[in-house]
Amino acid sequence: MGDSTTTKALRRISLSYNNADSCASALRLVLALFPDWEHTSGEIEFIRFKDGITNTLLKAIKRRPGYSEEEIDNEAVLLRAYGKGTEVLIDRERESASHFLLAQHNLAPPLLARFHNGLMYRFIRGRVCQSQDLTIEPIWRGVARRLGEWHAVLPVRPTETTTSLETEADNLEYLVSVGSSKIPLDRINAITPNKPTPNIWTVIQKWIFALPVRTEVEVERKARLQQELERTVVELGNSPGLGKDGIVVGHCDLLSGNVIIVPSRPDVEDTVGTVSFIDYEYTTPCPAAFDIANHFAEWGGFDCDYSVLPTRSTRRAFLQEYLLSYYQHLDRASNGSMPKTKTTQPLLDESDLNAKIDSLMAEVDRFRGIPGLYWGIWALIQATISQIDFDYAAYAPVRLKEYWDWRAAPVEGVGPGEREQRLAQD
Repeated sequence: MGDSTTTKALRRISLSYNNADSCASALRLVLALFPDWEHTSGEIEFIRFKDGITNTLLKAIKRRPGYSEEEIDNEAVLLRAYGKGTEVLIDRERESASHFLLAQHNLAPPLLARFHNGLMYRFIRGRVCQSQDLTIEPIWRGVARRLGEWHAVLPVRPTETTTSLETEADNLEYLVSVGSSKIPLDRINAITPNKPTPNIWTVIQKWIFALPVRTEVEVERKARLQQELERTVVELGNSPGLGKDGIVVGHCDLLSGNVIIVPSRPDVEDTVGTVSFIDYEYTTPCPAAFDIANHFAEWGGFDCDYSVLPTRSTRRAFLQEYLLSYYQHLDRASNGSMPKTKTTQPLLDESDLNAKIDSLMAEVDRFRGIPGLYWGIWALIQATISQIDFDYAAYAPVRLKEYWDWRAAPVEGVGPGEREQRLAQD
């Protein structure tokens, strides 16, 4: 599955996907990538997925005569078209670099091509998680293992032999607001001058710069959110943690729809499911505690059902599974080999492991309000640019309230609101 090519070698197709002419435009893209599909037996079919709220995702298959469903899936391709205006939110060059980095470590399917407004890559067989699946123990243990592997093996900084998230667009200016206004990269990066960039804080900074300021209320809201970001970076920006300088490469959008449950072999019994992660457009260096806290927040789904969020005991069990995987993969990566089995063998004695769990529990708890800030700002921008049928304007204050409730908590205490109360339960 790995691919040692760089994003510069990625094929670029000079066509676009048009949602108003979906099948025809998608067909042109697929035939540009696989010309033989037009002249060989078997119908070409497109299946639309509806799990995301940002992009359009289609699966293209060639139903060759005599092929099994597995054989058809093995040559299937996913076509993902970007939502209108999302370049304000997402650095598409970084997304491509992320995908290549992940493919090099067998953590993503091969990236096949870019087109004007999207990407094409291989299909991963499996079932897309629903939000309720994340609460099922074999699934969340599988997520914990996979996330531990991500955080252990992906390099934040470039080396001579691997692509890194820092290799793209180092000197670009970003168009970050409606109209033609541009923000120099050094203004964005100034929020964390001593950290590798991009990172989760520079991403939030870019989004704040992109917030609308059409009314006095919007101007005041933008100024307040900027103050909150600066305050948060002072408090959490230099937190100790896993990875070099407390930073790992995070998925940063680990909602249910981005978790694929991989079919298990019938001859293998395991109490832990095998999962893969998809959609890497928000992948960026961040504290591991943020990526984990953000995933826990996604247990409630887009409806923000706080009653199903993981309790303290479940979070602790998740973190134990995560840390065992993290240190196993870290050890094998440092020794120049990758795990040949998904079985995690403890590399820490019990007291050392418990101490690390205690430390990470506290760190994740400190970050529990930040996903609300992150996605609240994101939704404020989406409300002004998106054409997707989702009520971003109503979603934004719900997520921001999670942040404000966390801020209202006393030191080492519990804030107001159902979410804070649920996360405090044992």
